[in-house]
Amino acid sequence: MNRTHATRTHATRIATATALLALTTTACSESDVDKAKDRAASATAKAGEAVSSATEAAASKMAEVKDGVDAKKDVKVDGPTKTEDDRATAKITATNTKDKKGDYTISVNFRDGDGKLLDTTVLNINDVDPAKSKSGTARSNRSLSGTPKAEIGKALRH
Repeated sequence: MNRTHATRTHATRIATATALLALTTTACSESDVDKAKDRAASATAKAGEAVSSATEAAASKMAEVKDGVDAKKDVKVDGPTKTEDDRATAKITATNTKDKKGDYTISVNFRDGDGKLLDTTVLNINDVDPAKSKSGTARSNRSLSGTPKAEIGKALRH
């Protein structure tokens, strides 16, 4: 099962449980039940589409990098994920281990406490001098619930 499918499955379970809880705590007509099911299905679809869209956009940006080499071992999440202006943020640090200046393009994944993918974004850290480190801030594309954790998905030096 891929991560996108797992995320959609998780979102479906949450939406279904929420709808069922609402139905069991209030007296509803059959049309109210149908409306609640439609709203739950719509919310689930939108959540899955947002993650899928962000993942596709990040993959597209990473694919634009020409002559990039894997640099994941040179990039790290520096400290905890924070919330700033209703978005998850994470300080990302690239350390240039080569002998010439380098640019880094990094995909950053935001996951919930269960490891489910919530969002993906791409960060560029440019002009990192040899044997030096430079940081940037990765910011989620949308508001994320809970306490998301950032991780490096992929990093390219170019």
